Amino acid sequence: MPDTPHTISRRAALAAAAAAAGAGLAAGSALAAPKAPALVHIGERRRFVNKVVLITGATSGIGAAAARMFAAEGARVAFCGRRIERGEEVERQIRAAGGDATYIKADVRVEQEVEAFVEAAARRYGGLDVCFNNAGVTLEKPMQEMTLADWDDVVNTDLRGNFLALKYETPHLIARGGGVVVVTASSNAIATEPKRAAYTAAKRGLVGFVQVAAQELYPHGIRINTLIPGTTDTELVRRVAGMMDAPDAVWEEAAAEWAKTNIAVAHRMAQPEEIAAFALTLASTDFPYMTGAQMVIDGGKTTFA
Repeated sequence: MPDTPHTISRRAALAAAAAAAGAGLAAGSALAAPKAPALVHIGERRRFVNKVVLITGATSGIGAAAARMFAAEGARVAFCGRRIERGEEVERQIRAAGGDATYIKADVRVEQEVEAFVEAAARRYGGLDVCFNNAGVTLEKPMQEMTLADWDDVVNTDLRGNFLALKYETPHLIARGGGVVVVTASSNAIATEPKRAAYTAAKRGLVGFVQVAAQELYPHGIRINTLIPGTTDTELVRRVAGMMDAPDAVWEEAAAEWAKTNIAVAHRMAQPEEIAAFALTLASTDFPYMTGAQMVIDGGKTTFA
């Protein structure tokens, strides 16, 4: 079957777009890409004053943006990730802006580290009110070329890691009299592409996992919902595209060109702050009747699924 915009891998498509972008920049032209609007409300509302917020996977991307935004709205934030330097830098940024945050190194694939992270966060801040279970990785590789280690790395991070996080968070939320959990899945849970077997299996599994958790936790005053973002302009996406060493200008133009074909309505990738802002909304007290839901924010990417 010939490659089409729906069968070619994201990495290959972005690489092709990068070549076109590089040529355009060399010629002095620029691709006209829609721009994300400014999120003027960041920090203006104080929905999380005196709330303790725990975040997994917050050393970059959506998680780091959420950590900053929760802190800007008054939360005391404990977050984890595997990259110590990145985690410490996010903590410094939040504290420099007047917020309260603590980075704790933890790998969500390792049960003992997840338990230790949750216990340390609850001990430091006196409990838990909100959990944003966001840690995740991805991989693009044909199934027949995927090793068991490849599969386990993705599934153990994206699905098993969420189970471990919720397992150890739940007693603290119950002790608090209830709380809110937001779990990051992916638009691949709705419509997916070749070379994403492990990622899609894990993210679709999260939807079912959250549906069951919603039924079990609601009697304890705990709401849990799935956040389903579309492609977001993060280091994760850039790394999978093989463009970590590309100049920022080339990456931005390649991403814009790719989005024209692959994001059906908005024609641009999301910015991490846009997805994080939605996570904060789901974590707020604005929707007390919402639990077990799958909330999509993907720029129309899956409208033709």
